[in-house]
Amino acid sequence: MFSSVLISNRGEIAVRLIRACRTLGLSAVAVYSDADAQALHVRLADRAVRIGEGPARSSYLDAAAIVAAALAEGVAAVHPGYGFLSENSAFAQDVIDAGLTFIGPDPAVIATMADKTAARAAAIAAGLPVLPGSEAGLDVDAAQGAARTIGYPLLVKAAFGGGGRGMRIVAEEAALAAALESAAREAQASFGKPEVFLERYVERPRHVEVQVFGDRHGHVIHLGDRDCSMQRRHQKVIEEAPAPDLPPDLRHALHAAAVQLARSVGYVGAGTVEFLVDAARENFYFLEMNTRLQVEHGVTELVTGLDLVELQLLVAAGRPLPFTQAEVVLRGHAIEARVAAEDPAAGFAPSAGRIGRLDLPAGPWVRTDFGFGPGDAVPPFYDSMLGKVLAWGSGRAEAVRRLSGALAETRIDGVASNCVFLRRVVDSEAFAQVDLDVGWIEREAGDLTSASLTKAVDAAVPDMEGGVRAMPFRREVLDTPQGQVVLDIFTGQAPRDVRAERQRRGPSATISGVQAAKPGPVAPIDATVVNIAVAVGDVVTGSTVLAVVEAMKMEMPVLAGIDGIVTALHVAAGETIKAGALVCAIQQSADI
Repeated sequence: MFSSVLISNRGEIAVRLIRACRTLGLSAVAVYSDADAQALHVRLADRAVRIGEGPARSSYLDAAAIVAAALAEGVAAVHPGYGFLSENSAFAQDVIDAGLTFIGPDPAVIATMADKTAARAAAIAAGLPVLPGSEAGLDVDAAQGAARTIGYPLLVKAAFGGGGRGMRIVAEEAALAAALESAAREAQASFGKPEVFLERYVERPRHVEVQVFGDRHGHVIHLGDRDCSMQRRHQKVIEEAPAPDLPPDLRHALHAAAVQLARSVGYVGAGTVEFLVDAARENFYFLEMNTRLQVEHGVTELVTGLDLVELQLLVAAGRPLPFTQAEVVLRGHAIEARVAAEDPAAGFAPSAGRIGRLDLPAGPWVRTDFGFGPGDAVPPFYDSMLGKVLAWGSGRAEAVRRLSGALAETRIDGVASNCVFLRRVVDSEAFAQVDLDVGWIEREAGDLTSASLTKAVDAAVPDMEGGVRAMPFRREVLDTPQGQVVLDIFTGQAPRDVRAERQRRGPSATISGVQAAKPGPVAPIDATVVNIAVAVGDVVTGSTVLAVVEAMKMEMPVLAGIDGIVTALHVAAGETIKAGALVCAIQQSADI
């Protein structure tokens, strides 16, 4: 076993890996950008090395800087985590060429399976069913031709990477060119590669994946399956293990297909084979293989009792898996919710800033994996995920109740969060009845993302004689850009002495920290301008897209908001701008 590991990642996964290294007695070296200089993973690591400026392309996507840091620190191995360079075969080869151990599969396997079009070919060769699709890197004309063969609706998908980045649903040919451009930009920003391809879109499928593990002694096994159907914009929100309500024959076929594919490519380490299951739960189709540890690996750990990161480290050191397939036992049910710095009531706009209060849940069979602590900055350059709340139960219903209670205990101030939204999803009747598919959240967005979560309770209200009396009130938890606010709204008539006290005190205090909107089209968050869609002299309406900005791996349009003529541009493509910065000047129609 090697004695030291450099972790080429940040946030929650970096913290998770550092803790695993500590358990095994290994020295953990962190890397950080300027934006993460005081981050939790930097504070927890044995040593930390600066690798560049805030934007990912200047730091966590800079392979040369990471390898140089590993060599300078004298580590024996590099763990890429997930995202960033974790599925970049050139990076894996650079690590090996430097005389270090890459904790993951061989570069040739990454090159095949991380390239989704090559992975499709490998899946076909291994006998797995696939959906109709195209090659990657097509220009608009070639893509339109391929789309006519595949049929609409279809998906534009990033050929490299994962996590739902670089994906767009296209319903008709007129929207294809814009989707190709947008998906390619997001893929470039997330993975450093802009190539995309087309694939048939399946209506209302479930997303089921199988965790596989291989070693260098010829062993390939599976550790059960997970359901990741609760998604928003193709990104997983809630994951659970095992996948509920699957016919036994279908579950067995999924496991066998995943192991067959992994074995056919000589897979070593932790990997996940993802499938779409049709609404009838009769057919499944290979989707992709992630050649890395998944965000949702924790639910598999809870039902198997295995530490997947520890297994990664042992296998990378050349040791065989310490158990056989027959010795893998699944117990109970586990569910995970991804907590993100985003505002559901504002279209899930990401929320950079500084965390104030951070209360995480505890209790039997509740686990939290977070990459931030109270007072930590949430930079605008990276994914919005803050961490994960997980719960285990002897059955699914118990796990659901436990997770709902844990989310109710989670309190985050200073930045917006999706905690109320997550609890609504978990508490929904559809989730309880396993009436799930990858589009459910999008269809139910209106009910799931309203600002408040209401609960009727009784309050103990002090009276003027120093005693207390019970009064019914309605408690609303509001998701705001500054965090969660709890309002207790009395539903009955206040007693006479309480009314008199209110009159004596005068008007109640107003909520502070809410600023009037700045006139004109402004940046919604600290962001990078990726596209300017207008020029000086253009006539615009309120719904005209003036620019597209990107923050926390999410593209957001800046709309004109008024009718008029563009008289000046204040930003340019590639610039980094602050929240509230004026994008352009518009002379309103009434003033012309």
